[in-house]
Amino acid sequence: MERIITIQGLSVLSYVGVPSEEREQAQRLSFDLRFAALLQPATLNDDIVATVDYAAVSQRLVELVQIRSRRLIETLADEIAEALLAEFSLRWVEVTVRKFILPNTEHVAVTVRREK
Repeated sequence: MERIITIQGLSVLSYVGVPSEEREQAQRLSFDLRFAALLQPATLNDDIVATVDYAAVSQRLVELVQIRSRRLIETLADEIAEALLAEFSLRWVEVTVRKFILPNTEHVAVTVRREK
């Protein structure tokens, strides 16, 4: 059995883009996270210690995004996935980053998946 936790559509302002002009103003990025706790006990007994605190994961993602500017959303996704695996008791994590920059498109996105 595996419980998968999903955080969908977390919006964060960030300075990201290849051209320096694009990094001059904060832009909205949208994040989806999917992850599973490293330990998967059969019963949780309604105890947060037996799973992963998704509020803490969300807060950490926001902190990581706002630490510095980046050129690529791929770099940002990689850094988030690696940090969350290192800092939380996760079996695996999947990070999707959406950027709303290209005309005539809903968004551009990248998804990375990392495992312990």
